[in-house]
Amino acid sequence: MQRKNTQESKNQLLKQPDSAFLKWFSRIFSLLRKEFGEVQTPLHFQKDYELSIAVILSAQCTDERVNQVTPALFKAFPTLESFANAKIPDLEKLIFSTGFYHNKAKSIQGFAQKLVNDFGGELPKTVKELTTLPGFGRKTANVVLSEVHGLVEGIVVDTHVNRLSKVLGLTESNDPVKVEKDLMNLLPKKYWRDISLYLIFLGRKCCKAHRTFCEECILKKDCPSSSVLKGD
Repeated sequence: MQRKNTQESKNQLLKQPDSAFLKWFSRIFSLLRKEFGEVQTPLHFQKDYELSIAVILSAQCTDERVNQVTPALFKAFPTLESFANAKIPDLEKLIFSTGFYHNKAKSIQGFAQKLVNDFGGELPKTVKELTTLPGFGRKTANVVLSEVHGLVEGIVVDTHVNRLSKVLGLTESNDPVKVEKDLMNLLPKKYWRDISLYLIFLGRKCCKAHRTFCEECILKKDCPSSSVLKGD
């Protein structure tokens, strides 16, 4: 495949008959499953609400950093009520290294207060209700819904999923909400949960934002953006 045909090949994927597209995507998914196996969120938590707080902290921050911060945070604030009653400066000191700590501290306190006051401390089971919580967008809601309740209403779209969806020709949008909609329209629901995690892990391993390692990628012979296929 020549470089000039790369965008054309991506567009063709979206225009293929359903059976042809699904055959291609099934192979993509199988290769990713072979590479990464059974997957779950890399964020560490023991209580349901702790995952929510960890996801809030993960915005513009690595999961590794969040996992370094949360043990001390959850020890200092051992209950949901303690987060609801926390002083913002105390939260900020513990989450400073995750970045954007002013907004994150307010979101965490607001999340805890609303969850206690409006939902009796129990995380809702719909994206619509979850996104009423401070600090929650569709990404956070989808993570919590899947990991806590085992329910899938949508697809988690973080920076990795956003970028790799375009690399694979699954969307032409940069808007996470539109990317999620494109993926939901294209992919059978059985793929929704794991494909997000697979693309996140692939993005961290070899399809990075500023440098790609196509020769090492499990998808090198199937990805329309692969430098192996382009002969680079």
